[in-house]
Amino acid sequence: MGQQEFDFVIVGAGSAGCVLGDRLSASGKHTVLLLEAGGSDRRFYIQMPLGYGKTFFDPSVNWMYRTEPDPGMDGNADFWPRGKVLGGSSSINALVYVRGQRQDFDRWRAAGNPGWGYDDVLPLFKAMEDNDFGADDYHGAGGPLHVTDIRKEVHPLCGAFFKAGEQAGLKRNPDFNGAVQEGVGHFQINTRNGKRCSAADAFLRPALKRQNLSLMSEALVSKVTFSGRTATGVEYVKGGQTHRVKARREVILCGGTVNTPQLLQMSGVGPAALLKEHEIAVIDDNPNVGQNLSDHQGINYTYEAHVPTMNQMLRPWWGKLWAGLQYLAFKSGPLSISMNHAGGFFRTSEKHKTPNMQLYFQAFSTLKPKLGERPILTPDPFPGFSIGLSNCRPTSRGSINIKSADPSVHPKIVGNVFSTDHDVEEMLEAVKFIRTIARQPAMRDIIKAEIAPGPSVQSDEDVVLDFRRRSGTVYHPVSTCRMGPDPRTSVVDPRLKAHGVSGLRIADCSVFPDIISGNTNAAAMMVGAKAADLILADCGN
Repeated sequence: MGQQEFDFVIVGAGSAGCVLGDRLSASGKHTVLLLEAGGSDRRFYIQMPLGYGKTFFDPSVNWMYRTEPDPGMDGNADFWPRGKVLGGSSSINALVYVRGQRQDFDRWRAAGNPGWGYDDVLPLFKAMEDNDFGADDYHGAGGPLHVTDIRKEVHPLCGAFFKAGEQAGLKRNPDFNGAVQEGVGHFQINTRNGKRCSAADAFLRPALKRQNLSLMSEALVSKVTFSGRTATGVEYVKGGQTHRVKARREVILCGGTVNTPQLLQMSGVGPAALLKEHEIAVIDDNPNVGQNLSDHQGINYTYEAHVPTMNQMLRPWWGKLWAGLQYLAFKSGPLSISMNHAGGFFRTSEKHKTPNMQLYFQAFSTLKPKLGERPILTPDPFPGFSIGLSNCRPTSRGSINIKSADPSVHPKIVGNVFSTDHDVEEMLEAVKFIRTIARQPAMRDIIKAEIAPGPSVQSDEDVVLDFRRRSGTVYHPVSTCRMGPDPRTSVVDPRLKAHGVSGLRIADCSVFPDIISGNTNAAAMMVGAKAADLILADCGN
């Protein structure tokens, strides 16, 4: 790479970084370098929506993190896939497009973050979108990110789930990104013409046509460089060689909830005692870096059915052949959508003003995976389906801290899930509601048996032990560099500038003041768009 000095240096070409690279380079006035540790996303199983079952354990596109053994999970260590590829986790996720509740963002604003309320961020969401629902008060049309309505492609069993949900007291909701989130309905997903529409597809690839945007992939950033307390650029390793690049204006970290605090700590910004332990010179002693980790925790209840499910479509060789031909010829069929066809949001009790649980309906089951495989493309040999859920606003908090100053060494991830009575009690109430749905006439008649956890798990104690043992992340970690006005309790200010230093911002899920009520990818892209607006305003254009 010839030029080693740019106006802006962005670390991480993930969900937020791709948006930021696009927006900062759009005027042509600024030179932008985007650094990404991973490689190309031009892979069949990334582009094919249901192919994320193959990328789930693929180290060529996946950081494949593991947490520390967690008492809240009965001593289990959880597996955390995160995207190590252009597009980041938007290239390997389950594609569900959910923004979160109005109240989530209004809570951010009320915590001292002006400009982050729902009415502030809704225009950013709309501007990104090309939504199948068309342009209205809640959706955008003509934007780079396609949002697909999958109702015509979903399995017919979704209809029974909707009826059972209504019989259990939930309303039918045609749009989780509309006026209200509560109820049952179809999810929308990020695809375009049957192919994944990641942040790289939507934002980065078109932007790379500009001469002022440079991309360096397979470049692992090892340090933010400083002059005093001012960020001046970064060091990165590529092909075994260490390189330096300068930022004339700003360095922006978009590495995500794991990589961003790791990089800050390796660069001398973080808890002083931790940095000294690893012989890292302290630039700014900020004990909040890597703390306040929050994540959604989920579990499935799985049933054997009297009627055919997607298992019969995807298990036999002839079913795989037909699904493959259907996808290759028409970019349609089961391979063109996510496994989460439908779901919903509900309240475990009336004390909650808004939904505190998210539902997922999967018209197939995968109880018996092969070691090292997520068998989405090889489901169980019997008709099966799952009703799953995850908590929307858990109160348990974990941490992410470096184990080494070496960027190739994964940090220590402490999930600390189900560590509060609140989280245990609401999950207990929630999984009981799954069984309430399953008992409804619309669902009861098609269920042959509950096979996980099974009818022997009945007492509250056994139900809690079951979800401690079987639950896991739903891949939404946030808040390890959270935003707030007070440097004593946060890492960045409401303009995403890092407290205690200058020339450095953060724009990814790590800045969420707290977790949102739903999937986090849409909000991560919104943060990238918001960061671009703030940066361009601060530099006068």
